[in-house]
Amino acid sequence: MRASAICGFAVALVVARESVLAQRPSSPRPDLEGTWSGATLTPLQRPSGFENRATFTPEEAAEYRRNAPERIRRQLPSEADRLTQADVDEAYVEVEVLRLDRFRTSLIVDPANGRLPGLVPAARARIARRPRRSFDNPETLGLAERCLVGNFGIGGSTASPPMVPNEVIPAYYRIVQTGAHVVIFTEWMHDARIVRMNSAHISPAIRKWLGDSIGYYDGSTLVVDTTNFRADTHNLDSGERLHVVERFSRIDRNTLRYRVTVEDPDTWERPWTAEWPFTATDTRMYGVECHEGNYAIENFLRGARAEERRERK
Repeated sequence: MRASAICGFAVALVVARESVLAQRPSSPRPDLEGTWSGATLTPLQRPSGFENRATFTPEEAAEYRRNAPERIRRQLPSEADRLTQADVDEAYVEVEVLRLDRFRTSLIVDPANGRLPGLVPAARARIARRPRRSFDNPETLGLAERCLVGNFGIGGSTASPPMVPNEVIPAYYRIVQTGAHVVIFTEWMHDARIVRMNSAHISPAIRKWLGDSIGYYDGSTLVVDTTNFRADTHNLDSGERLHVVERFSRIDRNTLRYRVTVEDPDTWERPWTAEWPFTATDTRMYGVECHEGNYAIENFLRGARAEERRERK
């Protein structure tokens, strides 16, 4: 282990560098305002069998679309969930906006195999220590079930960066810019992430569901740097040292390119990067009143207690 003085010097250099980066003079502000759809059916990771394939054939793409409901059900945590989670097919899902991006087999562009890097041993141990999902304790249920943050059954989050698309619920965003802030409002689950421009990160002791976001403009691109995540956010199984850098680039009147680089030495063997387009839309965004109508959690617990009473009889 290195001497503490050297470690302290290294930490000071990192802190100074981040502060300079965050407070650098900004380029002229690009116009990123409006309502955007980040919805896509393209998977984050390349499916099994396509390890060396960057794109589907048209026939494979059609089959991938057709199999979406069953594929989503298989990702749910239990047989009971698969039985009761009926609203994952075209009767409920806005399939018309969930398209494959240019037949791509993954949103991940680095590593070249289109897959998340391997988990480090500490991450595997951390995941194994999590309490198992149980109807005895509501806090063991998923963050999406509890209307906090996340995607049902499939991991990731459309709100907490990296903003991973959902195969069931389209990712709609509204971006608002001022001189000092950028607001990224997410329909699911009505989260507003406030990016402080040309600023420095808050104290590491303060942790947030959506992290602490600071930003600056680099030409026509908004760069957002996010740290300070809560340990229980575990977006894609990440930990507290998750560090996300997002780049929102205006390509044309109707398109933003969203490129995100993710690093967490406590979770993955190396950083990874994903990219996909956001499309301008006039779709109205609605309030997702998840907490106000979240009878499911209470009924899960009531149902479990009823089962226990039946078993005792």
